[in-house]
Amino acid sequence: MLDSVLVWFRRDLRDTDHAALSEGLRRARRVHCVFVFDREILDALPTRIDRRVDFIRESLLELDLVLRQRGGGLIVRHAWAASEIPKLACELGVASVFTNRDYEPQSKIRDATVAAALNVLGIGFESFKDQVVFDGPEVLTQDGRPYTVFTPYKKAWLKRLTDDDHASHAATLGQLIATNWATGVPTLAMIGFQATDLQQVGIVPGMSGARQGLADFRGRISRYRLQRDYPGINGVSYLSVHLRFGTVSIRELLSLALASGAQSGDDGAATWLSELIWRDFYFMILDRFPQVTERSFRPSYDAIAWEQGAAADALFSAWCAAKTGYPLIDAAMRQLNNTGYMHNRLRMVVASFLSKDLGLDWRRGEAWFARQLNDFDLSANNGGWQWASSSGCDAQPYFRIFNPVTQSQRFDPDGCFIRRYLPELAAVPDKFIHAPWLMTAAEQSACGVVVGRDMPPPLVEHVQARRRTLERYAVVRRCCAT
Repeated sequence: MLDSVLVWFRRDLRDTDHAALSEGLRRARRVHCVFVFDREILDALPTRIDRRVDFIRESLLELDLVLRQRGGGLIVRHAWAASEIPKLACELGVASVFTNRDYEPQSKIRDATVAAALNVLGIGFESFKDQVVFDGPEVLTQDGRPYTVFTPYKKAWLKRLTDDDHASHAATLGQLIATNWATGVPTLAMIGFQATDLQQVGIVPGMSGARQGLADFRGRISRYRLQRDYPGINGVSYLSVHLRFGTVSIRELLSLALASGAQSGDDGAATWLSELIWRDFYFMILDRFPQVTERSFRPSYDAIAWEQGAAADALFSAWCAAKTGYPLIDAAMRQLNNTGYMHNRLRMVVASFLSKDLGLDWRRGEAWFARQLNDFDLSANNGGWQWASSSGCDAQPYFRIFNPVTQSQRFDPDGCFIRRYLPELAAVPDKFIHAPWLMTAAEQSACGVVVGRDMPPPLVEHVQARRRTLERYAVVRRCCAT
């Protein structure tokens, strides 16, 4: 039994089903808890108004309160974590630092730096699997290699799954320490940030917000497969931001899927389970192939010549500003820019539009999503963008190019979503809501929406853009043939 340990919270802002906290309480007589607003991350943010920082702080307030009720509390620092954690561990005199494993390249470098500094001080460092169901060597091919195709990975993942893999981590032993070290949570102003509109955009942070969202989705999960692709209806879980910051555990979500019949005939639960497995898959890809953060998973796709120069910059600016002239694309981008969220089907459509209609490097879009998304997760964001641009592992074929009009007609048939985020198009008849430029001048005037005045004309014509894309991607065929 260790005398004391320091549990370092990161993207796991809860006190239940928490691997590192559970291990600390099981193996140590006393447990200190810390969260660091890491300046390496925060100082690099482009604005001091960021919903994610606000979400973290609000979640920390709840976590600190719950830990205090259990006899402990949070030590919260605003510093460079790589140096602050060893310093604090030394000051506390702990035997070891416990934390949950992170798979992002920079995070792995940070953790290795912390572990080395602690080792010099004679203090241990242990990390635990918590944010995924399986990691490391747990799901490999028969020849011991990581999977790069999802379907066989999923089969192996399901074959490997046991009850223990989604059992909650109990945390019943040990003692949390309530001392002057537990400083409480600083205000946003104290760490250099401003309040945001979390409540206005419908985000309830913290463990209580996760419980509320989980209870709501539990009643809808059976309809998930049928409704998940329609952004105008309440068809998805809306739990992604909670999963991103760990106010709910992946094991609890997996348990919900299984309890709802994911393996016994419920199509909705089975489809949602598949999405959770995709999440593990992308974490595994990021962990085992970290080069994907800078390059295409398929090296041949780095030979593609994307549009460059002032004209390309203008196209990108229009895409970012929701001024492409395609209603579904612009409604999706306005949803992202206004709320920090975008429906998953629309993430695929707008990503395909950027890379395959506008001919722009997928990395530009990936970076914009990273800046805007409340639920930004490097592994899923990178995986999704590489999938849409066909450059990733098990991605859609390069010749599969979403038509933004037919996608709109199929998944927002009555224009409900479009009108919600583009109210200026409210009076456009259903017949034309997906392509207003097809209206005659008289029809445009009658509904008060003149293309070029009240909305931009389409940036590109899809059929022509598709032809250019096939020519652009021809270099991939040539590379693969040689």
